[in-house]
Amino acid sequence: MARPIRFLSENLWLQGALEDNGAGRAMVITHPHPLYGGDMHNPVVTAIAAACRKKGVAALRFNFRGVGESQGAYSDGVGEQQDLLAALGFLRAAGFAADLVAGYSFGSWVNARAAVETGVDASQIMVSPPVAMMNFGGVQALPRLRLVVTGARDTIAPPDRVGALAKRLNPAARVVVIPRTDHFYDAALAQLETALADTL
Repeated sequence: MARPIRFLSENLWLQGALEDNGAGRAMVITHPHPLYGGDMHNPVVTAIAAACRKKGVAALRFNFRGVGESQGAYSDGVGEQQDLLAALGFLRAAGFAADLVAGYSFGSWVNARAAVETGVDASQIMVSPPVAMMNFGGVQALPRLRLVVTGARDTIAPPDRVGALAKRLNPAARVVVIPRTDHFYDAALAQLETALADTL
């Protein structure tokens, strides 16, 4: 069961939930766009945490700055990269091997940028990277990208464009297209969990 936690990002206290599952290995999960209602309680975010639970991997979900009870304000993906670094630092200080990050939509964009711009060294999972909405041009390669998932009817993360992105970032990454679902995975969360658990 997840327990509420707080940690500092720069000078801001951020709200999070940690489910350690008795595990030594941990994943940080980042949420969709704050300006469109995204937060750590999003059903897709909690589905990623559920896949971690099935595989005995600790999961830290948290609210980016300015979301929920997290201090600060939306920072166009720049401050949010610092929030990701702080979350990984929190886990490592607590004794976890924090070498996994997963992001849904906006969260996947933040994670990818952080790998390039701040040197975040972790294996990555992308769920519905928003290629039709946000610019991934500054991210040329992600050697530790392991899995990319999208829905067959996702117009924000269209399968053809997501496949091309994955091939450019890491040709060895697994790409999964879940049939008959869109960006929100209505009625397809179990299939999403299975795809994630298979990779974990």
